[in-house]
Amino acid sequence: MAILRSGDIKGMGLDEMESKLEELRFELARERALLATGSAPENPGRIGELKRTIARLNTIINQTQRQGEMNR
Repeated sequence: MAILRSGDIKGMGLDEMESKLEELRFELARERALLATGSAPENPGRIGELKRTIARLNTIINQTQRQGEMNR
């Protein structure tokens, strides 16, 4: 899965962001499981990229939800 940038994420709807978040969390869990079994990761920097993308998604989701609350 490609790493998402802020501009790409902001163009998504809230439901799409949440589904991407679930996919990324699953992928991170899979990468961590591979690491825990002792196998060499295919791309060592992938775990860090996934964690940053998950944090980016969470931040934008929270901002979007807060803006929705303010507009009420």
